[in-house]
Amino acid sequence: MRSLSIAATGMLAQQLNVEVISNNIANINTTGFKRQRAEFNDLLYQDLLRAGTSSSDTGTVVPSGIQVGLGVKPAATYRITEQGALNITDNPLDLAINGKGYFAVELPNGDTAYSRAGSLGRSPNGDLVTTNGFIVQPGITIPDDAVAITINAQGEVLITLDGQTAPSNVGQLQLATFPNEAGLQAIGNSMLLETRASGSATLAAPGSAGYGSIQQGALEGANVNIVAEITNLITAQRAYEMNSRVIQASDEMMSSVNQLR
Repeated sequence: MRSLSIAATGMLAQQLNVEVISNNIANINTTGFKRQRAEFNDLLYQDLLRAGTSSSDTGTVVPSGIQVGLGVKPAATYRITEQGALNITDNPLDLAINGKGYFAVELPNGDTAYSRAGSLGRSPNGDLVTTNGFIVQPGITIPDDAVAITINAQGEVLITLDGQTAPSNVGQLQLATFPNEAGLQAIGNSMLLETRASGSATLAAPGSAGYGSIQQGALEGANVNIVAEITNLITAQRAYEMNSRVIQASDEMMSSVNQLR
């Protein structure tokens, strides 16, 4: 019975759906996290009677035919890149991107990753680094004797030294944008890698046309809507249950045939 395998593909699809939803809920407090949505495609169709075939020797044709679908398959996990809420922290090295763009981060292997998580810190050398100690590009060093750090909306890093009144510019942050942000590859630690699907990164100063601005003393929260996720979870659970009932019904039908005398 086709219904057994069809319902099995439905259960597997809803299992993936629940896994994606659970990952969204688990990261509800992850800085800069972007929620994902599972998308599905129907599988192949079997033609029992092809539409348009001749139905008589007088030239009449079958108007619709008979097609039986063979189930569902996962097509993609699409990343939703809408802006998350900005949470004020008053930490001078907490930076939120208000708008489009990603921080460029140098990984230990020399590759460049991209992130919306702006909870930065200083390395022993004074470099601006992520929570994992990876240097934020372009490398900006803050002197040890800096008594105040100001990062304006355009990404300029200004410091005030002891005994000075005028701030000094020690660097300029840049943001990266992509033609297709959904094509970025997540590697964990709030990092994303460029892929052929995402297109090449384009760097510019914050506040430029098409780029977001920097908000110092704030962090971007996850864009997870817990009410929507719980609703989606209930829908996925019910769809899983309905597919399991199809398997039970198919099993009962096969049992009835097996008991025929």
